[in-house]
Amino acid sequence: MNKPTKEFLNHLKDERNYSPQTIDSYRRDIEKFFDFLQVEGILMDQVDLLVIRNFLTNELQGGVSKRSCKRRLSALKHFYGFMVGADYVTANPFSLITAPKTDKRYPHFLYQEQISDLFEANLRRNDELAIRDQAILMMLYYCGTRASELVNLDVQDINLKTRIARVFGKGRKERLLPFTNECKDALSIYIQGPRSQLLSKNKEMTPALFLNEKGQRMTTRGLEYILNNIEKKTGDYLGLHPHIFRHSFATHLLENGADLRVIQELLGHSSINATQVYTHVTEEAKKKIYSDAFPRAKKPKNSDK
Repeated sequence: MNKPTKEFLNHLKDERNYSPQTIDSYRRDIEKFFDFLQVEGILMDQVDLLVIRNFLTNELQGGVSKRSCKRRLSALKHFYGFMVGADYVTANPFSLITAPKTDKRYPHFLYQEQISDLFEANLRRNDELAIRDQAILMMLYYCGTRASELVNLDVQDINLKTRIARVFGKGRKERLLPFTNECKDALSIYIQGPRSQLLSKNKEMTPALFLNEKGQRMTTRGLEYILNNIEKKTGDYLGLHPHIFRHSFATHLLENGADLRVIQELLGHSSINATQVYTHVTEEAKKKIYSDAFPRAKKPKNSDK
């Protein structure tokens, strides 16, 4: 790894408070670009629009999606902006490039009935991890946390009396999230019982709220594994992923009349634009419900205009 890249990644960590996952993503994108420059025999201060377009073409032809290319160009634009400020290069060529257009993908979410059925199915389990998993499911849905926020929760971040969770989002920004009485009960049972049992398996004490089978703090990859196991143990296959609960949380709030600005704060979005996607989600859901109720309202594929 070269000096500018090291300094940039340290900048993201120490000054911008980016998460380890985000920093690693930046690192991989930058290294990918420098690998291309090395093959082409181009120095980092010789990059121009033609070089960037050739890199982009090479990526797309190699099977990289437009969405990934767009993210990669954004990372490199940020990196070169940093290098301009550090006097490694004189200009940022990425500020002039247009990212490839991508198809708009709306977040996938679960209907409230599906969420309720999932909770009930998980309660019917009788294994030792069922109570922990119920608390996880409820925290993901009722608080709309990101995976990284959930696994980084400590016991002291949960106030059962006031039903408030303190989470730290992107950039270590703190926000307070309310949760329901149902979620409070699930957390209380988990903390008093299964968590203590899991903690006894680990010689080193940890303040982590959610523990894996070894009594250690759960990882985001471990959380995904747990959700897959929940599907297998309940027989309720819904394509569970941490973000599907976050999307469901936001969509259901909006459908029940919550203000978009409030949802933005609860989700920890820095921009309202990121939250507005849920207005499209609810419109799509309404169209589907209407279409299912009135199938004859669908326009025939071969109908004349």
